[in-house]
Amino acid sequence: MPSLEEELFPSTPGKVKIDRTHTIHRQFHRCFASTSTMFLWALFLIALTASYLSFQSFVDTSSKYFTASWGGIQWEKQVRNSALIRRPAGMSVLVTGAAGFVGTHVSLALQKRGDGVVGLDNFNSYYDPSLKRARKKLLADHGVFVVDGDINDARLLAKLFDVVAFSHVMHLAAQAGVRYALENPGSYVHSNIAGLVTLLEACKAADPQPAVVWASSSSVYGLNSKTPFSESDRTDQPASLYAATKKAGEEITHTYNHIYGLSITGLRFFTVYGPWGRPDMAYFFFTRNILQGKPITIYRGKNRVDLARDFTYIDDVVKGCLGSLDTAGKSTGSGGKKRGPAPYRIFNLGNTSPVTVPELVGILEKQLKVKAKRNYVEMPGNGDVPFTHANVSLARREFGYKPTTDLQTGLKKFVKWYMSYYGYHQHGKRV
Repeated sequence: MPSLEEELFPSTPGKVKIDRTHTIHRQFHRCFASTSTMFLWALFLIALTASYLSFQSFVDTSSKYFTASWGGIQWEKQVRNSALIRRPAGMSVLVTGAAGFVGTHVSLALQKRGDGVVGLDNFNSYYDPSLKRARKKLLADHGVFVVDGDINDARLLAKLFDVVAFSHVMHLAAQAGVRYALENPGSYVHSNIAGLVTLLEACKAADPQPAVVWASSSSVYGLNSKTPFSESDRTDQPASLYAATKKAGEEITHTYNHIYGLSITGLRFFTVYGPWGRPDMAYFFFTRNILQGKPITIYRGKNRVDLARDFTYIDDVVKGCLGSLDTAGKSTGSGGKKRGPAPYRIFNLGNTSPVTVPELVGILEKQLKVKAKRNYVEMPGNGDVPFTHANVSLARREFGYKPTTDLQTGLKKFVKWYMSYYGYHQHGKRV
């Protein structure tokens, strides 16, 4: 019986050469066939994986496209209809933050006088979004369409400017509030700086470029001790991150005015209050707590000095906003290139008559016919300032701004709205 070695390597010399060659060829072909098969399978698996990833990408992209809250023929029709100008020499205005407190009132005033208005708001949850949705419904009832979107969405902004050649932008979208910055500082940078730049980029690229009016804040005066606050006063000592982002906004808008010829008007609002207001404002949550029998916290400054604010009624602020829009000179850029100097302006919009917070509470007590449970506390280092006081002579000279509503009259109107909106009857009890 031949051994294994003899079977593999026979003793006949000639046979050895032939059989060995055939054996090697057979093994080579088997190996090559096996390698080719594996290679083909590998190619198949790679192609399958690539196809799957491409399909997933298509699904994700399609999903984003089909679930987007903007776009499409019907959406464009709504935008165009809302932007229609219905008065001679009227304007078409994009109002950012349109479902916000000031944004709602400004949008209604523009629509009422025959201007075209398109709103933009992201309906975030900084305060109860249902109040913002209620404002949106109010605007819709008056023919103003509000787009659900973010000012950081460059594609959305480009689309809006593609659909409508806006003559003006009223930029009111922002992360508001001084104390919230301690909890969520990133939101201020996201909205007040990144969002502002994204919007200015869209305005810069638009043809024609719109004139931009935007909301700065009286908080930029920071630790300034000179009163009343004037636009020429120093604003390089902000007391809060909110104030710092608004001051940064003033510098950023100046840059876009200087380089790209955008017409810019910044408005420094002084403690705006009134119907449809913000629940995070003192007058608003004081009203809520007084009606619910809960104590209210009243801050005091150093040496037990009462804090004072230049409370400005919403109707007066709206007049200032419309006056600013009406007198805003045209932007001079085209295709992102400056053709000549464009206006750059900053105005205070205040009431000019500061009132202490305890006085504010006293007026609310009379209007609500309920005594407040007051809890006085020393003001913490959270970014608040002890007082604000506006000098509005520049706005008066430029477009006739003149506040006419005192705090007692304004709070009476606010309380009437509050009781109606939240379902209270005249005795302070909820229906």
